[in-house]
Amino acid sequence: MPKWFNTAGPCHPDKHYMLPATVRLPSLARWIAQESYFVIHAPRQTGKTTAMLALAQELTASGDYAAIMVSAEVGQPFSHDPGKAEIAMLDAWRSAAEFYLPDELQPPPWPAAGAGHRIGAALQAWSKVCPRPLVIFIDEIDALTNDALMTVLRQLRDGYPRRPSHFPHALALIGLRDVRDYKVASGGSSHLKTASPFNIKVESLTLRDFNPDEVAQLYGQHTAETGQVFTAEAIDLAFDLTQGQPWLVNALVRQVVEVLVPDGKTVILPGHIQQAKEILIQRQDTHLDSLAERLREDRVRAIIEPILAGQSLPTVPNEDLQYVLDLGLCRLANGGGLVMANPIYREVLPRVLAKVPQASLPMIAPSWLNDNGELVLETLLAAFLSFWQQHGEPLLKSAAYHEIAPHLVMMAFLHRVVNGEGTLEREYAIGTDRMDLCLRYGAVTLGIELKVWRQGRPDPITAGLTQLDKYLAGLGIDTGWLVIFDQQQGLPPLADRTTTEMGTTVHGRRITVIRG
Repeated sequence: MPKWFNTAGPCHPDKHYMLPATVRLPSLARWIAQESYFVIHAPRQTGKTTAMLALAQELTASGDYAAIMVSAEVGQPFSHDPGKAEIAMLDAWRSAAEFYLPDELQPPPWPAAGAGHRIGAALQAWSKVCPRPLVIFIDEIDALTNDALMTVLRQLRDGYPRRPSHFPHALALIGLRDVRDYKVASGGSSHLKTASPFNIKVESLTLRDFNPDEVAQLYGQHTAETGQVFTAEAIDLAFDLTQGQPWLVNALVRQVVEVLVPDGKTVILPGHIQQAKEILIQRQDTHLDSLAERLREDRVRAIIEPILAGQSLPTVPNEDLQYVLDLGLCRLANGGGLVMANPIYREVLPRVLAKVPQASLPMIAPSWLNDNGELVLETLLAAFLSFWQQHGEPLLKSAAYHEIAPHLVMMAFLHRVVNGEGTLEREYAIGTDRMDLCLRYGAVTLGIELKVWRQGRPDPITAGLTQLDKYLAGLGIDTGWLVIFDQQQGLPPLADRTTTEMGTTVHGRRITVIRG
């Protein structure tokens, strides 16, 4: 059976194309030798479970340790009943040990202990009888909340001084977030905000994304097995679109080699990678959908909304900023500024937010297409103005992020225009006070800049024309739209204030200015 690119669950080297699991965690061997307790946190589907499973197997195979990965996830339903959480977890841990460890390293029968003491008692009993130093990796630790989480952490801290003879030699907590951001109240309204009660950790380590060489190495495994070649440009584009996010790196190429060009004789080109990107964005697989769910959280919205609007970040707690970084939604650019983690996320997030306005759209006949199915910009403009005047005001109220409600409504309209036959791309960044859109449909490319005229600020037309001029130059076109959404107070109804005029940039590009 040939190998494949995996997008669900841990990778297995006999089945999947994969990089050496621990290459992105170079410090772990030293920490384990030093009897350390530590934390590994990274966004979902970045390879944490794969890496730690592989490391546990390597450590056990070396003959020096009894190492195993176990999970806390089964305790999640019992966050207010630590005793039941402990029983569920210990049952799952025994099953894992039976599967992964040889007979001589199996745990003894768990000792009788009261609620709130069962995890510590079990780990102590196992450590005492195990013929090798016991190494425990606890995955999905932040699935626990409330009393169950605090109980487990306190038992680990209590047993720590008795290691390695009467408690695990080394131990790792593995999850989405660092310890200080573990939830201690239902719904996540409160967080530890401190490493205590797990202040015994020697380090918190995050799992980095793949670098360009690693993406090329991973894709090269497919070439070595099947003979199907990737051009260097295709690999570079795959890295640029994903920024090395492991799930995206695999999902993108899996779409290419299994769906778009399954014929192993066909060379994979940048166009195939672009097609796969569009499919992933439109399909919004589980990974992308779970990220989108985070947009509803107030602490996430406080950071993502100004990024989408091109505004500067408000004053937010440092732990909220770190939370968004830990989720993998954003990253710090080389200059230190906060940006979306990769171009695919940059496309997915506003598209998700535009879903409700898009679902609220009335039936619109595609009057912007001629008899040959070609997009006609003049009729598209007329259709948008008619739509905006009739339906803009109520649709603005349907948008989840009010600061960018006009942007979301316009994107919803343009998605109806594209309708699977073209593409709509977005660019935005903190402090630019704008969002750029590029609509491609057949031979037509339309560059659009969205600006908001806020209360007490000057008319943004001059800045808008300058910024749009640069954007159009990058697209290689000479015309575009500048859309100015007026959000000042005391304005007439939207239908009465929607107007168009023509403008010219400093480099002579003709711009249709839409005000509304």
